[in-house]
Amino acid sequence: MGLSKIEFDLLSKHVDGIEPHGYSTEEINETEKNLESYGYVSNSALTEKGLDALEPYRVKRVIFLAAGFGSRLVPITLNTPKPLVRVHGERIIDHALDACLEAGINEIYIVRGYLKEQFDQLLYKYPMIKFIDNDEYNSANNISSAIRVKDLFENAYVIDADNIVYNHKVIRKYQYSTNFMGVRVSETDDWYFKTENGVITDELKGGSGDDIYLVIGISYWDETAGKQLKKDLQEEYDGPEGKKLYWEFVPILTRKENYTIKVRECNREDVIEIDTFDELKAIDEAYRV
Repeated sequence: MGLSKIEFDLLSKHVDGIEPHGYSTEEINETEKNLESYGYVSNSALTEKGLDALEPYRVKRVIFLAAGFGSRLVPITLNTPKPLVRVHGERIIDHALDACLEAGINEIYIVRGYLKEQFDQLLYKYPMIKFIDNDEYNSANNISSAIRVKDLFENAYVIDADNIVYNHKVIRKYQYSTNFMGVRVSETDDWYFKTENGVITDELKGGSGDDIYLVIGISYWDETAGKQLKKDLQEEYDGPEGKKLYWEFVPILTRKENYTIKVRECNREDVIEIDTFDELKAIDEAYRV
């Protein structure tokens, strides 16, 4: 029998130290008693039986999408893929890679394309990385990267490799259900999720509202959603306009009836994406030359 959400939150707290929220004190106390009676917790510590109960929710792998050119970061990206650009001396992608390893996730794939050989430098620090080449990166949208890893989406994070993950705790060892990260906003000029009761209902660009979240390119796909995504990605990709799609449009828009995708809220400072060279200069004065 699977765990309820509150049971999951209270058990995973013993691993990542993140306090559950949205529950009453009475609910927490009652659930903690139940977890002890099941043998999942003893003397306020997680037991082997508790770890076994969490195992179906363990993140098995991480997929980084890193094939694109990064045109808005020219001139830096003329010679360097965007994920390998250094900000304050550290490569952009290193933050997320370190967060994954800290969470005990060692199965790591990077889909590369533009200047792909440069990614080999990562192997000195991260020898566990497996590379998957996307030579279509310049003639198709990022669905061309997703289609090359369609067999790997089950129990997996998918991370845009140009995100700087400053808060490593957003990469958790366990996830309860399929979700996409977002920052709650009242209005934005960028891509955002519309939500209802915490479930993503649409993805749009530029707007305002009460239940909208700025899109953060970090998502998790559970076993059921991962299997479905393998099928749906291929069918959409094979369609007449398939190569023009952003990969996440498939589960969020074109095949949305097949998924329940929750928004996982984070803070704006947790994950930063540097979109333009001007933004890079504003963050790192070394580029102001």
